[in-house]
Amino acid sequence: MADEGRLHGKVALITGGGRGIGQAIARAYAAEGALLALAARTDAELQGTAEEIRSEFGSDVTTVVTDVRDRQQVEGAVAHALDRFGTIDVMVNNAGNTGEIGPLWKLDPDRWANVISVHVLGTYYGCRAVIPGMLERGSGRIVNMAGVGGPNDTSYDAAKTAIINMTENLSVELAGTGVTVNAISPGSIHTRMWEEVRDMALAAGDMELYEKGVQVTSGGGASIERAAQLAVLLGSDACGGLSGRLIRAALDAFEDIPARVEAIMSSDALLLRRVDLDG
Repeated sequence: MADEGRLHGKVALITGGGRGIGQAIARAYAAEGALLALAARTDAELQGTAEEIRSEFGSDVTTVVTDVRDRQQVEGAVAHALDRFGTIDVMVNNAGNTGEIGPLWKLDPDRWANVISVHVLGTYYGCRAVIPGMLERGSGRIVNMAGVGGPNDTSYDAAKTAIINMTENLSVELAGTGVTVNAISPGSIHTRMWEEVRDMALAAGDMELYEKGVQVTSGGGASIERAAQLAVLLGSDACGGLSGRLIRAALDAFEDIPARVEAIMSSDALLLRRVDLDG
């Protein structure tokens, strides 16, 4: 494990940590000296990621099979991390999925609701489970994965927008406690999820989304490493009291955020806001 790093000695629990963006965040955290608890539904992916990280970084990694739709399983993952490490300094709510592609009124209600359950309830359960311990210690950092969907992808879009608003409101509730919460929009990154979206878009006849999917999965997507580095920054002490903000990994110059925290927090910067038309 790294002797020096922005997360040296800190314990991070990462959901969806077996593959994709969660795996990239886990690797970036390990490189910065973090102790890791990885949670996901697929044990084989968790074990593979954990072994790679132990081998490459010498990190202390524990895993726990978790379906974030189940509150008791999320609470069990938190308990597992606490039993192993004694504390949780950083919670990364990353677990996600995708639903059907198509007009809202043609989508299967159960599949639509499942996306909401994974993203929104999963994030809520994760926050709810770690906050009491963080409040007791007077410190802690929560990183929620947000993003954007669009037409024919309403379940994902609704879920991610809900997470952004949840993050903003939770930051107000946590003001002055030493616990911060921020959200990341990672950009369109080549993951298995984007491969699924690409193929479903073609089947649904949404050629615009299909072409976007082809671009993303053919080397034209956003940088997964950049999203992971933003997660490192938000999980570290460098961001001080930054809270309730949405940072876009692919678009925002986040490297200079630590020097601008006071200015950001005294403004509406990096918030989801309605703008009224004149008159």
